[in-house]
Amino acid sequence: MNGRSRRECRSHRKAEENIIKKTDYSLSVLRKRLFAVFAAIAFLFCLFLGRIFYIQVIWEDELHYLALDQWTREIPVVASRGKIFDRNGELLAGNRTTYSVFARANAVKDPESGARILSAALGVSYEEVYRKLTDKKSSEITIVRRAEKELVEKIETAELDGVYYARDNTRIYPYGELACQILGFTSVDQSGSSGIEQYYNKYLSGKNGEILFETDLVGVDLEGAKAAYIPATDGLNVALTLDYRIQSLAEEVMGRVLESSQAKAAQCIVLDPSDFSVLAMVNLPSYDLNDVPRDDLAALNALSRNSLVCDIYEPGSTFKIVTAAANIEENLKGNPNAFPQTHIYPSARTRSVDGTTIKCWSDHANGKHSNQTLADALNNSCNPCFVDIALSLGKDTFYDYLRAFRFGTATGIDFSGEAIGMVLPESTVRDCDLARIGFGQTIAVSPLQLACAAASAVNGGYYYAPRIVSEIFSDDGSVRERSAKALAGRTVSERASSILSEMLEGVVRDGSGKKAYIEGYRVAGKTGTAQKYEDGHIAQGKYVSSFVGYFPANRPRYLALVIVDEPQGSYYGSTVAAPCAKEIFEGIIEIMRLKPQTEVK
Repeated sequence: MNGRSRRECRSHRKAEENIIKKTDYSLSVLRKRLFAVFAAIAFLFCLFLGRIFYIQVIWEDELHYLALDQWTREIPVVASRGKIFDRNGELLAGNRTTYSVFARANAVKDPESGARILSAALGVSYEEVYRKLTDKKSSEITIVRRAEKELVEKIETAELDGVYYARDNTRIYPYGELACQILGFTSVDQSGSSGIEQYYNKYLSGKNGEILFETDLVGVDLEGAKAAYIPATDGLNVALTLDYRIQSLAEEVMGRVLESSQAKAAQCIVLDPSDFSVLAMVNLPSYDLNDVPRDDLAALNALSRNSLVCDIYEPGSTFKIVTAAANIEENLKGNPNAFPQTHIYPSARTRSVDGTTIKCWSDHANGKHSNQTLADALNNSCNPCFVDIALSLGKDTFYDYLRAFRFGTATGIDFSGEAIGMVLPESTVRDCDLARIGFGQTIAVSPLQLACAAASAVNGGYYYAPRIVSEIFSDDGSVRERSAKALAGRTVSERASSILSEMLEGVVRDGSGKKAYIEGYRVAGKTGTAQKYEDGHIAQGKYVSSFVGYFPANRPRYLALVIVDEPQGSYYGSTVAAPCAKEIFEGIIEIMRLKPQTEVK
């Protein structure tokens, strides 16, 4: 083979190789494209399957609801809100059956006639009703709420197309203003807005049901269609620890002192010291729960506020109960800094601490407040003696007792918005601050905190969690929840508590609390008169008069804290607040038919 032939052969083989390579490349590209097509088809198929799964499984309930909403008309079946009772089973908050009137504009055949009938029957303006009946943008319009039964009966006889009604409930309070800040009120949709109504709303509210009617797309009822009924679940009832008789009594007494003293406010809390259940809470001025001033929010906020729980104040001399309890307990423990009960306090009218002068309310003339024991100091409410006690105990020990009596922390009551008070941080307290805390200044507490602290100091040293609700139960009487007596801690020993109670009985028998004395019933207590401060300075002529008392002194069953804010004229706790406590205790004695202690075996 010559050279030319060989070259031609090599050229031919290369051409064949190039053709094979191109063919292989084309096949590779084709295979990749086919794979991409199949992958895309598989991906789309998976998306399709996923969409079907989402619609049929995950979205099923929502689509079912949308379909029902489109092809049905719902008439709400309103749950009956749970009732509120006092500890004796007296109804304090209940319901009156009323009705809401609705319309579906698409189903209304004669809006002019319908508007005239509804306007005349319900006392609503014709123009307003006509506007609602011709509003095609809304599937359902509320014409009126809380209509009386006789008005709805007039509508029913007219047989108006597209107009229907359903039962709702109007909250009623049989005693009007009674315990208004404790009970609270509900909103337009019957949800709790304040007080017990709000705090226990999840139990009281229940769950609404409905009646379903089949309709066409525009909301017109289908002939022969059957209705589906989903019943409502009524709310649970609440039983309070309050006694409506004691509550009524306390409100009457505090109402009289509010008027006679021309005070800014009058308050009272009555506790059972054996378990801290609240028997009464009074905040005056008040308002009628059946006529809530919803148009004046400032007035509503002020009148509906439970200041006994939510506000704080400087307690003044009623706080000396805590200081005395701490000193007695430390003396019994053998603390050398605690004064014995027989210790004689210097009779000087003033004490000088950190360059500040602290005075007694008395001028100490004619030997007054001389050679005093602790019992005498309580009787006379002598500030310098309690300055001595606070300074002798020292900051660390005294603050241990403030914590034990739960000042600066919540008591744990079942009520919203509880204040924790204002206690100076221990690290910042100077001797002059500690001295003033000893007689109830430079510390701010809620009235509830003070009442609980006093109850613990005299009941053997037991501090319980205060409570307003005792039980939650259904209409058939079965109890769903029960609030039991709960010990939160100890404050002082039973011996210290007994010694203190003997001294406080002497305050009522022989000292500043004489106007709370009741023959035969061993009343004990402590008066208080505190100056008010505004913008960091003493507000001239403005005082808080108070008294905390209880009986029987040897086994407390009823404790009352009375507070009168800015009384005019006489302002001492001994002359303004103590007589109120006496009236309340006398009323309790009559209500409970309590015999004098001398007759009790």
